[in-house]
Parts: sequence; structure tokens; C-alpha cells
Amino acid sequence: MRDRIEIKARAKINIGLDVIGRRDDGYHLVKMIMQSLKLYDDIIISKNNGKDILITCDKDNIPCDNRNLAYKAAKELFKEAGIDTGLSIDIKKRIPSSAGLAGGSSDAAAVLKGANELLELGFSTEELMKTGVRIGADVPYCIMGGTALSEGIGERLKRLKDFPECNILLAKPAIDVSTKYVYEKLDDISDYDHPDIDGIVEAINNGNIKRISSLMGNVLELVTEKEYNIIRRIKMIMNENGAQNAMMSGSGPTVFGIYEDEYSIKYSYEKLKKEITDLELIITGPHNAGGMDGGSRTEDGV
Repeated sequence: MRDRIEIKARAKINIGLDVIGRRDDGYHLVKMIMQSLKLYDDIIISKNNGKDILITCDKDNIPCDNRNLAYKAAKELFKEAGIDTGLSIDIKKRIPSSAGLAGGSSDAAAVLKGANELLELGFSTEELMKTGVRIGADVPYCIMGGTALSEGIGERLKRLKDFPECNILLAKPAIDVSTKYVYEKLDDISDYDHPDIDGIVEAINNGNIKRISSLMGNVLELVTEKEYNIIRRIKMIMNENGAQNAMMSGSGPTVFGIYEDEYSIKYSYEKLKKEITDLELIITGPHNAGGMDGGSRTEDGV
């Protein structure tokens, strides 16, 4: 038996995000397309001799106690397995936090998947996904990874064809956005245009990156763009400098642009770096082989 395992916890973006209703318990019903990225956190899981779940992280702004979704994932997994044991989880962060990129959810998914394998618990992927939804709506998708249609509160998933190869630029401004606040403010908007999620699915099936880009839409931008003009400004700079299209991921604040060639994405990178201070910029691409394995070509700069 191994004493440790290392898992790649991949970031995600929403290629399309629609809100189609709200349940009686307050959860919003969504219809969205999720895509894993080559950008990832490294999660190193080790057995320890105690009974505690110990979290360490190389970023000071990440809580290393029971507030961390990785901690909650281990707790839920042990509860499901009926065991009481110790586990050490070391998180090497590359995914920006509080960014709309599912960094915390992906870390939790990596813990569920990695600890299940390390401790030989024998849970299937489907069983891990059912456990994951109790931790967060994005966790089941992060276990599955790749390209997927997500419905319900995010737990109903259908795998789609692989996303076409392209270049993706992420730009995260130095602002914090409350997901809860964004969804609540969206409820105050009585009528709005909905993105053509079915059309995006068809374009993905056809491998048509231009069509996918032209149909991208995120209803949460109606709230976040109004509150933070910088999101609109980032999108404008990307679209004016070679992006097929640019859109906010999740509830924000990260904006991503899709580019067909490396020259355009590097030009956009430099333009954004010059015109907007305090902007975290990452060049990456789609990852289609699954949520938490395989190589990466993520860059922290150009």
C-alpha cells in the first residue's frame, strides 16, 4: 500500500451559464456547460498516524482548518466509509482563489478521489459524486472533469464531446465577489435574455470553436458587470485584441477569452498587463482527458 498520492485538481470555466429557476430550499436551478482547464492545483495526500485531518497550503489567504473544502471532503468521505483516521493534505495553489474557477471545489474533488484510492475505500466515481454534492454543487463536476452539460443545482451531469483545441486567457481582477449575493441580485431582475445552451452543445459536437465563442453567455454578468465596471473593461480589451469572445466565468470575477492563435493571446496578455494594474493573468487551454490527471501547459506568464 502507498503512503501518499498526488492529484491534479483542475480549474474550470463556464462556457455557458443560465439560471432557469429556484427551488423551495433556495438553491438555484441552472443549465450550464463546464470545461476543465490545463491550470491545476497540486494536492498531495498522505496517511498520518493520528486521527486529525491536517491541511497545509503554500498560500497565506487559504484557510487550513474546517473551513477548507478539502477538509470537509475528507470528513464526508470518512463518514460515508464509517472510518476514523488521520490524513494530511498539502495544497500547492495555482488556481486563483475566489475567482469563479472552482479552485476550492476542485481541491475537494481531488481529496475525495485521491483519498478513496490511497485508503482503498472502494467507492465508485458515481458514489464519490453523490458524496461531493453535499460539499458543494461544483464538486461532482470537478470529479468528472472534461466537457459537460450541468443541470439541476449542478449535480446532474452529461459528458459532452471534447472541447476543440484553443488558447484561453484568464484575467482575475483584485476584487472579491460573493456568489450568494450575485444569485440573490439576479432574482431581482424580472426578465433577461437566456444563452443558447443547446446551441453551444451542438457547436461543441461539431468542433466549431467560432460558433461556440459566438454563443457564449452568462446571465450572472447582468449583476457582476453592473457592480464592477472592470469586468466589462477586461472583456472589451480582450475582444478588441484578438479574442473570439470573452466572458466572465461563474459568478466572477475572472474573465476568460478564447483565442485561436498564440500571437493574439500574447498580444492581449501584454495589453491587459499594461492597461490594468493588479490583474492576475494566466494563459492556459482546455483539458479534455478528465478532471484531475494528465499533463499541463499552463503558464504563469508569457
